Amino acid sequence: MQQPVKVVLITDGDRCAQHAVESIASELGLRCISASGGNPTPISGEEIVHLLKSVPYDPVLVMFDDRGKPGKAQGETAMEYVANHPDVQVLGAVAVASNTTGIQGVKVDACVCGDGKLVTSSVDKNGRIGSHKNKDEMVINGDTVDVLNDVEIPFIIGVGDIGKMKEADSIDKGAPVTRKAIEEVLKRSGVHYGRRT
Repeated sequence: MQQPVKVVLITDGDRCAQHAVESIASELGLRCISASGGNPTPISGEEIVHLLKSVPYDPVLVMFDDRGKPGKAQGETAMEYVANHPDVQVLGAVAVASNTTGIQGVKVDACVCGDGKLVTSSVDKNGRIGSHKNKDEMVINGDTVDVLNDVEIPFIIGVGDIGKMKEADSIDKGAPVTRKAIEEVLKRSGVHYGRRT
């Protein structure tokens, strides 16, 4: 019987985020479902699971994006399906902040701020610390994060806008903030990863 595919959920998928996530996957020896990139998520949860079952090895990075819409739009619907699927083992999630209003937000275990430090404070889309209205709460507000409250996620690490954050997470620099967040999820999950030959 095939083992569940180990997955890290990432709540951003626009072009900039996709390039950053693909680059990080290559650098860390992970897999990435490139077809999940898009603004909004262009394929269904069922299609993502089908693609996950075809990867030669894991962990796998999967992107989800609601294109700024509050409520459960395409990205969150797909993420809910993937996270609840018996053939998928969710290691954790990278929750991405945005300026979307009318959302619940999600509590996170830690955040990586714009200068690359792991912090126990919330961050905004620019990676700034403690700008959340409840500064003592580690809450990420983003258009594709609310559904994380309804599924089983062992670890959630918050970040600002992937590949951006006022150039702090630039792809030219290796998207260091996002990379650290992904590495932190993998570290906390205890899963071994690295380049395959």
